[in-house]
Amino acid sequence: MYNILIYLYLLGVAIYSLFDKKVRRMWRGEREAFGILKANVDPAEEYVWFHAASLGEFEQGRPLMERLRQEHPHYKILLTFFSPSGYEVRKNYEGADIICYLPLDTPVNALRFLRLVKPVMAFFIKYEFWYNYLHILKHRKVPVYSVSSIFRPGQVFFRWYGHEYAHVLRCVTHFFVQNEESRRLLSDIGINSATVVGDTRFDRVLQIRDAAKDLPLAEAFGRGHKVLVAGSSWPPDEEVFIDYCNEHPEWKIIIAPHVVSNDHLGQIRSMLKMPSVLYTEATEETVAEARCLIVNCYGLLSSIYRYGQVAYVGGGFGVGIHNVLEAAVWDMPVIFGPNNKRFQEAQGLMEAGGGFEIDGNEAFRQLMERFANDDAVLRKAALVAGDFVKGQAGATARIMDAVM
Repeated sequence: MYNILIYLYLLGVAIYSLFDKKVRRMWRGEREAFGILKANVDPAEEYVWFHAASLGEFEQGRPLMERLRQEHPHYKILLTFFSPSGYEVRKNYEGADIICYLPLDTPVNALRFLRLVKPVMAFFIKYEFWYNYLHILKHRKVPVYSVSSIFRPGQVFFRWYGHEYAHVLRCVTHFFVQNEESRRLLSDIGINSATVVGDTRFDRVLQIRDAAKDLPLAEAFGRGHKVLVAGSSWPPDEEVFIDYCNEHPEWKIIIAPHVVSNDHLGQIRSMLKMPSVLYTEATEETVAEARCLIVNCYGLLSSIYRYGQVAYVGGGFGVGIHNVLEAAVWDMPVIFGPNNKRFQEAQGLMEAGGGFEIDGNEAFRQLMERFANDDAVLRKAALVAGDFVKGQAGATARIMDAVM
């Protein structure tokens, strides 16, 4: 049944690729993967295979790859992606020796891929349990590790109709899971090769903080003021924090929207009732005079958070919040919308007292006024947020110590 569904999916992707640019890139990239492997795999080398579905999973796997490179340089690293949003951004990542799409999990593709690569071990980051790849790896006695994985009761593996597919989990040599619930769920279906180690994302955001860029424009913008940094924002988020900041001149605001397009930037500027400037057009003189700095380019957000006192992370009024840890690592309280229940790091941050859920304009107003009027409250929340990130670090070391 699984293979029938895979071939139907393959047909669907082929048809949809005719109409969608992103799907077309993925379809083309999967077909080109074997050519990349044939041209680059050296049969005399030993390859460790890392698979990340997309960009978020890559960031979770990156500390492991870099630690492996540093401590065991005799291994070569193969990195595969499923999604164009991961591959297109990181196809030139220097920490891997070969980077390509993962061909779809048909029996022929999986056998051909593994015959070419012959990995000595494989790491699957967080999700994605490809039936054919995993069964062939198990048959060949190749160790397979699932890292930063997290499981929930509603997943197919734990439903009555998913028992057969759950057998794919038995192909994994060891699970390094994020929490105790995940370990218990695996144990309930007879899988006991699991250890709670936490999430490698905490290690990654600490790396990002240590490598952060100095941004003189952002520093000049915030000098002498309280600054709210709104990262990865969408229009429903912007309606909340722009409405507040329009009426409260004691706050300056840096907006780094999730989508940087002329239409979205124009929409943001039309909502503002304050002087604003685009980052790419700013000078130290013009940012000092503005109350809103709009970051109209990518790659700066993780460094920009350091120049604020409070962070707002977008997505919580839509598909789900973005990375709250990138903000919290800078010792600042983090505000986000209500769609955060599936995000363990946000739940932990709230429980610690460094994260704050709001459900609309009034809740946001009350929270911001607390921060504005009581420095002790703001300092405590900021300290708790930073300590939460530091206290959760170490998953990378625990995993590497266990497998190497």
